[in-house]
Amino acid sequence: MTAYWIAHVTVTDPEAYAGYQALAPAAFAAHGARFLARGGTSEVLEGPELSRHVVIEFPSLEAARACYASDAYQAAKRRRDAAAIAHVVIVEGLSKPA
Repeated sequence: MTAYWIAHVTVTDPEAYAGYQALAPAAFAAHGARFLARGGTSEVLEGPELSRHVVIEFPSLEAARACYASDAYQAAKRRRDAAAIAHVVIVEGLSKPA
């Protein structure tokens, strides 16, 4: 069953955020991730305004968790933490989409 990372991010230091963008793709690729949405036009209907929205599909909940816990992603995350405000969740997909 698929799983998804849903991230809402406001970049506070674009130059430092580039360090995250340089490291994170390798972690995602190693865990079979596929980007469904990354940045682009968005409209916040409820809640606080965050400027960047990302949806990443993984082949399983285990793969999504393993990616987040991986040394490669944690190294990237340290760069992101110094350059952005982020809210990231992992959600399991439906066994049979409605």
